[in-house]
Amino acid sequence: MDWKKKLGFIVPSWNTVMEYECQRMAPEGVSVHFTRVDHGIGAEKQVEEVPQLAELLGHANLDAICFGCTVASFVRPGIDQEISEIIEQKTNVPATTTTTAIIQALREMDVSRLALASPYRQELNDRLIQFLDGYGFEVTRERGLNIRGASFLPPEEVEALAREVDTPDADAILISCTNIRSLEVIDQLEADLGKPVLTSNAAALWYTLRVAGFEEPATAGGTLLRDHLSTVSHP
Repeated sequence: MDWKKKLGFIVPSWNTVMEYECQRMAPEGVSVHFTRVDHGIGAEKQVEEVPQLAELLGHANLDAICFGCTVASFVRPGIDQEISEIIEQKTNVPATTTTTAIIQALREMDVSRLALASPYRQELNDRLIQFLDGYGFEVTRERGLNIRGASFLPPEEVEALAREVDTPDADAILISCTNIRSLEVIDQLEADLGKPVLTSNAAALWYTLRVAGFEEPATAGGTLLRDHLSTVSHP
């Protein structure tokens, strides 16, 4: 098949959700290709593994590559850009990370205040809030479930969590973590709450498509992917 665009993703080894959701959100003619990094070695060690993993992904002649772990790309200031630069240096392919994609998605949707739902322990939620604050985004309410391996959570529980954190002054809801199922509930949440619902996976796919120069709307993944795909200059 003559693919319109081919996208690559590096995900933690235990992640069973991102690949599943990206395959279902990807517009017709877009292929998604995944490789894995050991989730148990910690964020900094994961970054050390990125050059080799990116080089292997590059063999597929991809149009863009995304580092698909939210936590590992916000654990310290600047790590998201560092990861992208490593990938680009090894592959000569435009690259991004999940957290970079989230920031770009929030900007695209004109969000200044957001409610945050995640499976994280409080320490990680606090780091993410600090990361978002560094880009000028205010979190109006947050809750982390303090669990590991969140892929077992049914989408209905994720939906309930999103409704719980929503506040009237939040411009959007962010469901953070690429290993938490949310695709099945995005559209219903947006319809009921009257605001964008952004997820790590939807944002990552959206911005990776943009970086690759893909312009056609998707049919799944919420307002972001349906209404906000157009070519932008890669930073």
